[in-house]
Amino acid sequence: MPRGIPILRKGRKALEDLNLLKILQSEITHELSSSRFQDTQSGLLGDFKVEYDAPQSQDVVLRKKCESGEEVAVSALLGPETGAREPMFARELLMKVCVKKPGCGSILQFDCGVTENLDRSNFDIHNAYYLRSSTCTQPSIYRGPLFCSLDPQLQDALKEYLVARGIEENLTTFLLNHLYKKEQGQYVNWLQKIESLVARG
Repeated sequence: MPRGIPILRKGRKALEDLNLLKILQSEITHELSSSRFQDTQSGLLGDFKVEYDAPQSQDVVLRKKCESGEEVAVSALLGPETGAREPMFARELLMKVCVKKPGCGSILQFDCGVTENLDRSNFDIHNAYYLRSSTCTQPSIYRGPLFCSLDPQLQDALKEYLVARGIEENLTTFLLNHLYKKEQGQYVNWLQKIESLVARG
């Protein structure tokens, strides 16, 4: 009987590996056949160009130069899981928008959140900062008041300022779709690596 114990252990391990392999293959098939993000409109980049979008990273960086000479940079990534299942894009997209005037080293930075509601994406400004040029001899520590404490008309005007620079629904819809698809691709790639490892074992 003692000689049979290692054989039983090997047999049980083989069954566990086979079960895990089937579950992994089922999950990969499900993810690849899922059209959660392919059925939605992909949105448009407008005049923005993709500056950074490494396959292994969680974020994407876009940039554009306006006719006025202003430079607008957008950095976006998905926020933490909330546990909610609906709507399709249950997580908030975190987006930083930086605007730089020509010949000026200082930058306006806006921290925004993008959500999907009734098949439409919408962005809200959480914070707004004036960042002085790094060449200033006396950098300011004060980053400004809480955005929600600003006069509502000023809040609306700052949002309109960003919309006029291309931060609107087509762009935010593109970012939501792109980052969810990117995350899904990374998840499938991870599953396939585990499947390969289990199959070799």
